[in-house]
Amino acid sequence: MRRRLIVQLVALLVLAFGGLLATLVAGNTPALGLDLQGGISVTQQPVGEFEPETLDLAVERIRDRVDSLGVAEPEIIRQGDAIVVNLPGVKNQQEAIELVQVTGQVYLRPVQGCVDEGVQDDTTTSTTTPGSTPASTDATATTAAPATTAAPGPGRRVNSTPETTAATDTTAATDTTTGGTTAGTTDDATPDSTVPGSEPPLLDTTASTAVQSDPTSQQILPLQGGGQCLVSPAITPTGREATGAVFENDAAAQIIQGQGWGVVVGLRNGFDGEDLWNELARECVSRGSSCPSGRLAIELDGLIVSAPSVNDADFNTSVQITGSFDEDSARDLARVLKSGSLPVRMETQSVQNVSPTLGEDSLDAAIIAGVIGVGLVLLLLVLYYRTLGLVVVGGLAVSFSILYTVIGLLSRTQGLALSLAGVAGVIVSVGVTVDSYVVYFERLKDEVRAGRTLRNSAQRGFTGAWRTILIADIVSLIGAFTLWWLTVGSVRNFAFFLGLSTLVDLIVSYFFTRPVVLLLARTDWMARRGVMGIRPVAAGTAATPAGSAS
Repeated sequence: MRRRLIVQLVALLVLAFGGLLATLVAGNTPALGLDLQGGISVTQQPVGEFEPETLDLAVERIRDRVDSLGVAEPEIIRQGDAIVVNLPGVKNQQEAIELVQVTGQVYLRPVQGCVDEGVQDDTTTSTTTPGSTPASTDATATTAAPATTAAPGPGRRVNSTPETTAATDTTAATDTTTGGTTAGTTDDATPDSTVPGSEPPLLDTTASTAVQSDPTSQQILPLQGGGQCLVSPAITPTGREATGAVFENDAAAQIIQGQGWGVVVGLRNGFDGEDLWNELARECVSRGSSCPSGRLAIELDGLIVSAPSVNDADFNTSVQITGSFDEDSARDLARVLKSGSLPVRMETQSVQNVSPTLGEDSLDAAIIAGVIGVGLVLLLLVLYYRTLGLVVVGGLAVSFSILYTVIGLLSRTQGLALSLAGVAGVIVSVGVTVDSYVVYFERLKDEVRAGRTLRNSAQRGFTGAWRTILIADIVSLIGAFTLWWLTVGSVRNFAFFLGLSTLVDLIVSYFFTRPVVLLLARTDWMARRGVMGIRPVAAGTAATPAGSAS
C-alpha cells in the first residue's frame, strides 16, 4: 500500500513539474485572445437576395479558412444578417479582409488530375441521370489514386490517367477517374495523358488549404478531406461561365437504391441549366482537353467539396451524385449545391483595429486580485488546518503546473487562446479546488474526533469525502460543458477553462492529496501533532477533546 502511494505521488509530480519544465524550455506559452493581445474585427453584410442557409454556409467557410491559417481562437459571430469576425493577433487590415472575404459562389470546373495523398475523398462518386444504372464497383477491387510521377522539390507532377493496379492479368481494378469498375487486364504500358501543350504542372503538397479562387484560370485547389486537384477554368467549351446557378434550389441528401447515401439535385431548364451542364458532361465523358480525367469539380471559395466522375453525356431534369458518402457528408454536399443556386455576396462594412490596452489592464488587475485572494485563502487554511494547510499549498502548485502545461500545448497545437473570461474561469476554479480540500479535511476531523487513529481517519475520511468531491466536480463539469456547447465567444472560453480546471482538480485530489495525507498519517511525527485543533490518539484510547492540542 505504502509503495503504491509513493509511486502514484512521484508519477504525478514528475508529470506535473516535468511537463511545466518542458513547456518553458519549448517556449509554449498560452496564446492570448482578442481582448488581451488585440487584433482586427471585420464586419460583413450580405448584398442582394440570399437564403439563410447560404449565410450559414458562408460562416462555416470563413471559419474553415481562418482555422486553416492557424489564427488562435477566432471569434466568428452571426448577428442578424451580418457576420462579425474577430481575429486575435492579426495586425494588417488588408490581410484580414482577404482572409474573411467569401463569395458563396459555386463553380463547376473540369479536373485535369489529382493527388489524393492517401486520403480518400469523393472521387469514386458517379453522376447519373435518374432511372439509369450507375456503374457498379467491385467490392474486392483496389481503389487507385490518380497516377503521379515523382519530381524534384516539394511538388508532384499530376497526370490525368488513373494509375494501374493490376500486377499481372485478369484482375478487376476500380478506376477512380470514371467511377466504374473495369474487369480484365490493365495495361501498365498505357501512356500517361498530361495537360496538353505543356509538361505536367507541379502540385505543391505543402501548400496551405486557404486558396484564393480564380475561376478564369487553371488552378491547383485543395480537396475537402485531403489531397489536391489541378482544375481547368470554370468555362464551358463554348465560352460560358459554369456556376452553381445551373442547379435548382432543391438539392437533398437521400438514400439511393443500391448506392447508399447520395445527393439528388434538379437542373434548371434551358440554356443556362440543362444545356450548360450537359456541355460540361460531354467534355468530361469524352475526356476532352479541359477534362482529361473525366471528373468535374464542385468548388466553393477555393475548396473542392466534391469531384465526381461523369458517367453520362446527356442529363435530363436532375442529377444524382453517389459514392463514399455517409449521411452527414451527403447533407453537407446538398447544402453546397443548394446554395449554389443563389450565392451570397458579402460586402465589408467595417474593419476595426482592436486595442489590447484595456485587456492588458484588466488582465493585470485580474491576476493581482487572484493572487491576493488565493494568498488570503491559503493563509486561512494554514492557520486553521496547520500542517495539512501546507498540503493545500503543494496541491495548488501541482494544479497550476498541469494547467499551464496543458494550456500551452493546446495553444500551440490547437489554436486555443486565453481570453479575459478564461482567466476568470481559472480563478473561479480555485474555489472548486479549495472546496475539495475542505470536504476531505473536515471529514478527517470528524474521524479523529470519534477517537480513531490518524492513520485510520485519513483512509476512512478520504473514502467518504471522495464521493462528495466526485459528485460536486461532475456537477461543475456538466455546467461547464453545457455553457461551452450552447454559447460562443467569451462565455465559451470561460466554460472551457472552468471545465479544464475542474478535471485537473479531480486528478490532483486522487493522485496528490490522497497519497500525501495517507503517507503523512503513517508517520510518528504527524501522529504526535495536533490536527485541526485535535490531537490524534492511539488506537483503543479515548478521544482528546477539541482545543487541548499544543
